This record gives sequence, C-alpha cells and structure tokens, in this order.
Amino acid sequence: MEWYRSLALAGVLAVAPVMALSEAASAQVTLRASHQFPGGKGDARDEMVQIIAREAKAANVGLEIQVFPGASLFKPNDQWNAIVNGQLDITSFPLDYASGKVRAFGATLMPGLVRSHERAKRLNDSPFMKEIRAKIDKAGVIVLADAWLAGAVASKKGCIRKPEDMQGVKVRSAGPTFAAMWQKAGGSIVSIPSNEVYNALQTGVAEATDTSTGSFVSFRLYEQVKCITAPGENALWFMYEPVLMSKKSFNRLTKPQQEALLAAGKKAEAFFDDASRKLDAQMIETFKKNNVEVVTLTPVEYEAWLEVARESSYKEFAGEVPDGKALIDQALAVK
Repeated sequence: MEWYRSLALAGVLAVAPVMALSEAASAQVTLRASHQFPGGKGDARDEMVQIIAREAKAANVGLEIQVFPGASLFKPNDQWNAIVNGQLDITSFPLDYASGKVRAFGATLMPGLVRSHERAKRLNDSPFMKEIRAKIDKAGVIVLADAWLAGAVASKKGCIRKPEDMQGVKVRSAGPTFAAMWQKAGGSIVSIPSNEVYNALQTGVAEATDTSTGSFVSFRLYEQVKCITAPGENALWFMYEPVLMSKKSFNRLTKPQQEALLAAGKKAEAFFDDASRKLDAQMIETFKKNNVEVVTLTPVEYEAWLEVARESSYKEFAGEVPDGKALIDQALAVK
C-alpha cells in the first residue's frame, strides 16, 4: 500500500501547479466601461476612463477594462440602471441624468451653485458632496473619480446674456433644474441627450443648448451656433460627471483588484482637475476660430439669472426633494 500512497502523492503534487495556474487564470477579470462621449478625439471624460483602464492593467492584478465610447454599448440615459443592476461595470456619467431615479441628484446640475473650478474642488470635501455620495452608495454604485465640468449656453439666434434673451427660444437643456430656469425665462424645452444635440440644432428641432465646455467642442457644436456664453468668472453651469462603478461588480473583485481600481480612479481625478480648466480655454479658442461670437456674463447679468433660478430651479427642487433645501444651503455655504 505504501507504493500506492507514494504514487497518489506524486499525482497530487503534479496536479497542484496546474490547479494554481487554473486559479490564476480564473482571477483574470474583464470589465466593461461605457459612456456617451466621443472616443479617441481628446474628450477628457473618455481619457479619464482610459487612464483607469491603463492603470488597472498595469497593476498586474488580473484586470482588463474594455471601453465603449460614443454610446456604443448603452444609450446615455440607460447607463444608470445598467450600473445599478450590474449589467455595466464602469461609466463616466452626468449624475443629473439619473435625477429621475434619485431626485436629489438634480443638485449636481443647479444654476449658480458652483460658479468656479476652485469652488467645485472645495465642494468635493463638503457635507453637500458627502450627502450626494451617500445617495450614490445607497443606490448600489460607488464613485471611482470625482469630476466637475464648467458649461456654457449657445444659440443659433444670438447671444444669451440676459433672461429676456431666452424668450421664445427652443432650448435643449442637460437637466431639469436648468430646464426650469430657461422655461421661467420664456424658453421652450427640447429633451434630448448631448450626443443628439448637433442634429437637433442642424434640423431646427432646437435653437439653443446648454452643455459642458468639453461637449461643445467634442460634438462640434461650433458648426451650428452664432454665439456662446462662456463660463468666465460667473459660470452659471457646472455639472458633476464622475466615473462610477457598480457595487455588484466591485464586490466581486479581489482586494488587490479593488485597490488597483481605487488608485487608478485617484490618478484619473487628478488628471481631470487640470484638464477641466483647460477645456474652457479650448472651447473659447475653438469657437472663435470658427467665427462664433464668445461672451461672458457680467456680475449684474449673473445675478439676474440667479434671481430667475431662485424662483424656478431652487424653488421647485426644495419643494420636490425632501432634503432639497438643505442640499442647496449646504452647497451655497461652501465659499
């Protein structure tokens, strides 16, 4: 029997390396990342996701991330449900797009709530963002990287500087809070995602749009408008567009894989903090080169718009969202 035990032991020892290799192979995970923005054309939001993909792979922890830009995997508005349910692993996502599901997310695209890149950075460490992240977490999603983009409003008809300039204009808005303000000023709202704005302007379905400075360039909207109101020192428009991950997907990973993703997210966030400021300058330069008039709001014009926002966006949000007023107050308290 001793010879049998020796033979059996030899067999186990021979199989052990194969099993180890098999376990290592099974640890290789491929994640899918989706977003609506152009890929390979210098869009900073796509680059954030690409940084995470490169860093995760370079960590040698068995992680591969396939990136699907340009809404090629999921339509823009379908990404939130997909990431909550675990059908999608990672996305660069304008959080306000999910405000129909979690109404409080509308605070992350609220007229006049941010005003500058410096204030946006301070907001990230505020009680306001702690509340927003808690709501993201409760929905089954985690934040890999924070990102705030400044935005603008542009029109085929002329410059939008004062509330009366929006009277009778068919305007596409990125979210309900801005839609409420534009509507209060006399605009007619057109509801479409940012990747469809070019065609809407071209066909006359829309005559104006608000969106991020990055999208104004990457979607070539300078080909369709006469004037753009850039952020300047009095930016009405700022939007939170973080890189998000499904908790279901995250929890399936090994601890080294999780740590690699979180570290990659920090690098992507640092990249975007610098890139987001450059997007504003790039937009101004690109639009001027294409003979589009570029203006900014004066403090007086900015205050006129804020007055409209208080009577529309702020008022509606405070009435519809249980902690809506508290969220607005928390954000405004950040100096």
